[in-house]
Amino acid sequence: MRSNTLFSVLLGDRGTKIFFAVLLITTAIAPLLHLAMPEGSALHLSSYTMTLIGKYMTYALLAIAVDLVWGYCGILSLGHAAFFALGGYAMGMYLMRQIGPRGVYGHPVLPDFMVFLNWTELPWFWYGFDMFWFAALMVMFVPGVLAFAFGWLAFRSRVTGVYLSIITQALTYALMLAFFRNNMGFGGNNGLTDFKEILGFDMHSSATRIALFVASAVALALGYIACKYIAHSRAGRVIQAVRDAESRTRFIGYRVESYKLWIFAFSAVLAGIAGALYVPQVGIINPSEFQPINSIEIVIWVAVGGRGTLYGAVAGAVLVNYAKTYFTAAMPEFWLYALGAMFVFVTLFLPRGVVGLGDRFLKKPERVAEAVPA
Repeated sequence: MRSNTLFSVLLGDRGTKIFFAVLLITTAIAPLLHLAMPEGSALHLSSYTMTLIGKYMTYALLAIAVDLVWGYCGILSLGHAAFFALGGYAMGMYLMRQIGPRGVYGHPVLPDFMVFLNWTELPWFWYGFDMFWFAALMVMFVPGVLAFAFGWLAFRSRVTGVYLSIITQALTYALMLAFFRNNMGFGGNNGLTDFKEILGFDMHSSATRIALFVASAVALALGYIACKYIAHSRAGRVIQAVRDAESRTRFIGYRVESYKLWIFAFSAVLAGIAGALYVPQVGIINPSEFQPINSIEIVIWVAVGGRGTLYGAVAGAVLVNYAKTYFTAAMPEFWLYALGAMFVFVTLFLPRGVVGLGDRFLKKPERVAEAVPA
């Protein structure tokens, strides 16, 4: 019965139907244009554009992870860039182990940066990353466990609001400083790069790029469905009650901390998966991914698109990052001003984001249970 309820929600939600239609068309058409059309054709999709769209998909998955905890549970996390980066580092460590003797220094086990820094043996925390299944497990396990430990301490102490936001930002800043150090064993300032292959396939081949593109689309679709299921489940109604009136929800007998904890940990796992799909497509992961400004940008994506809708978070991620791609190429010094202006404009005039504006024009302002309160 519950699966039928979710199915009816997916069919009856206009925004969700549009999201899946666009995702399906993009996933089907983009590889075709990349492979079938000659490079000189106006319809040809270059490797750069394929990678860019794939990167946008990973950002969209990251955005719905933040929307789940902020839009539905009221937890404004300014540290999700940390979970994204940790998932990326887990995948990067696997990709580095696949290089083997093909590196610059030709060492069969140690990555090039370790040879350069005179490391004599592989650190214990790199063991197992020569196996894909172990790396895939760590992509979810490390961000999930960190979020669980952090959330257990914070929610048990009933840290909420701006104080929780500041603490999450302090977490990602501390991780950034730690990963910048060469003696941490993660490549220091340069990070991890120069990847050769994944699962035995050449990283730079068109087939591999398409496979990563499709994997990103599938992960985005599954992540969306999972978040939609949670939002419309009984637990989802509880976390929305926590968002709207936490004290009252606690008073009537719900273990508020437990609900916040598992939703925060699940969101971190989604962010880690997004980071793992991001790294092989862009070809590098370094400590700059931990920067607090990255977490703030993610929140802006969700706010611009429309929090508490999921498809709004996807729209915001694509819209803001497309604007970033354009402005950083055409007018790089203007980008931060444009980002700030966009956020201020949405906050003042579009409290429901871009999708709320669309609903207004379509004369359907009402929302289902997940609508964000004023």
